[in-house]
Amino acid sequence: MKPAQFDYHRARDVSGAVRLLSELGEDAKIIAGGQSLVAMMNFRLARPGHLVDVGGLNTLQYIRRESDGLHIGALTTHHDVESGDVGTDFAVLREAMRWVGHYPIRTRGTVGGSIAHADATAEWCLLAILLDARIVVESVRGRRTVEADSFFFGYYSTDLAFDEMIVEIVFPNPAPHAAVTEYAERQGDFAIVGAAVSLDLDGVAVVGGRVALAGVGATPMRSPAGEAALAAGGTFADCADAAAEALELEDEGMVTAEYRRALVRTLVAEACSDALVSQGVPT
Repeated sequence: MKPAQFDYHRARDVSGAVRLLSELGEDAKIIAGGQSLVAMMNFRLARPGHLVDVGGLNTLQYIRRESDGLHIGALTTHHDVESGDVGTDFAVLREAMRWVGHYPIRTRGTVGGSIAHADATAEWCLLAILLDARIVVESVRGRRTVEADSFFFGYYSTDLAFDEMIVEIVFPNPAPHAAVTEYAERQGDFAIVGAAVSLDLDGVAVVGGRVALAGVGATPMRSPAGEAALAAGGTFADCADAAAEALELEDEGMVTAEYRRALVRTLVAEACSDALVSQGVPT
């Protein structure tokens, strides 16, 4: 429970942070809230030779509406979103925060850090896939934007280069009828499976929607089968069945493939129901 030796560097601004990353090379890691990286370092699962601390860069801590969507600074904490004004059309972001660890974690952990860490069951990664988020990253070469469905490569693996840091996440598509739910063995634990749904309504009738899943592969993913069931006028149970049956799963440790499939079926149906009533639509 003790990290390997490392050198500590404190960045004063974004340009200084990315300059340090460029100079120090692939042995450097960004640290902000530290809720994921420090634990991995303590277990010697990560051994960076250099830590670049960006925790004091308050210019990256914001939630603001712009013409192209909701912009969230990379150093915005989970609690900032939980207690902030994201509007009714992005309320799913605020409501999803109740699934993120415990309160002390939510006050320190950051949105950008969670997405950069790329845990396959992380709520922010699931939300990014569900809502077609854009991840804005910066290096000494400038800024670039990566679509969420191209950002996550696999377990803890992303399109982020060693000398880049996330500076902003943009959610372009309002989701007034959306919900996230998940199952973990204990409150605050990592989820075994998570499900997120955003429904398209015509009046009070469901005419389609998006379905995304976490914990069923190396990255969070959309469920074309579940979405097709919604578009075809199927019930929420039909959507859940289609999403579950389309998955190729294997037993993992104590969690069998069929148990995980049953969780998907239950959680997708629950997320659909929660999404429908999220803004007062009667069931």
